[in-house]
Amino acid sequence: MNLELLFSQYKEESLHGRYITLDSMEPLLQKLNTDNQLQIIGKSVLGKSIYSYQIGEGKTKIFLWSQMHGNEGTTTKALFDFINVLHSGSDLAHQLLTTFTFCSIPMLNPDGATLYTRENANKVDLNRDSQELTQPESKILRATFEVFKPDYCFNLHDQRTIFGVSDTGKPATLSFLAPSYNKEREVNESRLKAIHLIASINESLHQYLPNQIGRFDDSFNINCIGDTFQYLGVPTVLFEAGHFQNDYQREITRKYVFMALILSFTALSENVIVSNGINKYLNIPQNKVVFYDFMYKNIKINYDGIEIITNFAAQYKEELIENQICFNAYVVQIGDLENYFGHFEYDAKGALYKDDFDSIPKLNQKTDFYLDNNIKVVNGMIKI
Repeated sequence: MNLELLFSQYKEESLHGRYITLDSMEPLLQKLNTDNQLQIIGKSVLGKSIYSYQIGEGKTKIFLWSQMHGNEGTTTKALFDFINVLHSGSDLAHQLLTTFTFCSIPMLNPDGATLYTRENANKVDLNRDSQELTQPESKILRATFEVFKPDYCFNLHDQRTIFGVSDTGKPATLSFLAPSYNKEREVNESRLKAIHLIASINESLHQYLPNQIGRFDDSFNINCIGDTFQYLGVPTVLFEAGHFQNDYQREITRKYVFMALILSFTALSENVIVSNGINKYLNIPQNKVVFYDFMYKNIKINYDGIEIITNFAAQYKEELIENQICFNAYVVQIGDLENYFGHFEYDAKGALYKDDFDSIPKLNQKTDFYLDNNIKVVNGMIKI
């Protein structure tokens, strides 16, 4: 199966970029509602509709949800790419639809999506509300889980650009986790199924995405929804869609999420279980905070009449301005950057730093400056 070709055939062109809202998604949901697959299963804090989309008639039940965090829309795009495959009439679609029943919540947090925030409209992180269930969105997710009674859960998220694959200097474009079900992080039958599935995905996906797949931290937190569902005995797989080189709109990453979904369900439908799965899972390198968006090395600054050489790093803040996501770079670290990497790195080789203020880089300052070798930096990027 040519996954590159499959993605190009079924990519949902109406969804793109980082700002995925209910307004952009609802027309697509209505278009895909060819046989009453769509249901409104509740309302958000601000009264926006929360939808489920159910398709297939197979015995194995798959439950997927995306945009639990409103500013994490990469997996939502990939989910619709996958749903397009299910509507294709192909042999693959027939195989999946007769093996599985899919129930998805494409956007659990529509208020957060509109506001482009992690939290919901009450400023609650839904992924820390799986026990108290204080929020309407959390109650909807749990009620759908209990009614649908899934055999597998897919918890779909984005992660920030700060994550890399251990200390390799490669960004963690995709990371996976079979969440723990207890503090001891033991492996029971349910978690083992998730571990085997991730090992299988990784083995197949590695040929498309070499050295850019990580394993997310498995510290136990019963307030997180993946840990809760694993505790309740349902194998749960966490997807974390991360950064691919120069892909800040996450259009390339979305392709790899799509591939991982296809590989998940073909492996399950064909009952392809990897041998020695636990070791293969544990050998996936740990997801680790090792990246900045920008690193500037060997910068000369004049500090109270004394010239010193230093380094500093900048990070994008994704800011919603007039319904557009703007990437604005701010200084976040000054000094020793050992053991860190930059998605963009520049060695100034001792060039003198100047800006329109005090000519000293300061934390939380916009990354606009000059170097005395005729280099101008605007919003983090070099302009010669």
